[in-house]
Amino acid sequence: MVANDAFGSFLRDIPRSTPHASTACGLQKLAHLLPICRGSMVPLDPTENSLAYVASGATKLIASASGGREQIVAFHFRGDLVSVPGNAWHSYDLCALVDTQILLFPAREFIDLTRTDPAFEDILLERSLTALHRCRDKAVGLGRKNAQERLASFLVGMAERIGTREDGTTILDLPMSRRDIGDSLGLTIETISRQFGELRKSGLVQTVGRCRVELCDLAELAKRAGHA
Repeated sequence: MVANDAFGSFLRDIPRSTPHASTACGLQKLAHLLPICRGSMVPLDPTENSLAYVASGATKLIASASGGREQIVAFHFRGDLVSVPGNAWHSYDLCALVDTQILLFPAREFIDLTRTDPAFEDILLERSLTALHRCRDKAVGLGRKNAQERLASFLVGMAERIGTREDGTTILDLPMSRRDIGDSLGLTIETISRQFGELRKSGLVQTVGRCRVELCDLAELAKRAGHA
């Protein structure tokens, strides 16, 4: 059984409407509430697919290949439902960027339980399509964009997901490090730092410490990102 506040957040964020009582009860029995400290991995079963709801905090999804090579696939934030593959070509880990609470579900049982409940109709499909669109945008960036376009595109994407507005400026409090940003974009930390400097000189961003980024002209930043 999971804590009521975390499961209550899940029921507010994920279903379209109030699910059947039997569905909610079944999901609560399936879910495991996991408090994960910053820098620690979510304990996953590598033999099965999992769904992880981020009740609080933020995570990075990491794919590992042979020879100890790793790639940050995506970042996830409060309210996200993350699909973590098992038995895939690469192994996947979910790492907490800050102290985080995760509700972990076995994917197959989750799907079987929610299949006939209208409150969950097409939810997994819609969220999967959103993730697919983000992956395609990222693939375009990695394959065709220069360093500044990649960073600008990343910042515009973060603005859509976790940005807040203050006096006409979009504020980002980024939980990931510059190194993580570089790894996710296929760039070195030195290149990321240099490109932040170029964007500051252009008056498009201001940085406060290592975490806060102020986007001064989001429309112009989107142009720098190469958005059509």
